[in-house]
Amino acid sequence: MAEADAKQPPAPQMRVLGQFIRDMSFENIMAQKGAPADVQPDIQVQVNLDAKKRPTENQFESAIKLNVTSKAKGGDTTLFVLELDYVGIFHIENVPEDQMHPFLLIECPRMIFPFVRRVVSDITRDGGFPPLNLENIDFVSLYRNEIARRQAENPPKADA
Repeated sequence: MAEADAKQPPAPQMRVLGQFIRDMSFENIMAQKGAPADVQPDIQVQVNLDAKKRPTENQFESAIKLNVTSKAKGGDTTLFVLELDYVGIFHIENVPEDQMHPFLLIECPRMIFPFVRRVVSDITRDGGFPPLNLENIDFVSLYRNEIARRQAENPPKADA
């Protein structure tokens, strides 16, 4: 039994070293234009992910980039626009190289998402709207869709 344990690769390890808002913009268009306050919102949320290696060994950055647009239902009136680039800095060890990309774009965003949700809720509330509580994001599905989109844009070349 001890021999089987000795052959097991070490378990992946991840620590969140820090997290921060890299960039944020909130524009309350409704207040600027004097739109009526009793409109029903139609909220669109776009999510992009980004990750990169940092200069320090075993350190990586993973970012969730949100673009939230709220328009009045049944109309073209924009109520607010929120853009947020939220970054987590991670120390990661024992993740195989071929698994690092999905790890950085699935597991790392999953760790910082609750903080992104809180920031969005606070900003929308402080901006004069009911707090926007983001639904959970399926980072696995988001990752798979992005890989499929990239493969469709750049199909593998057949050997001639």
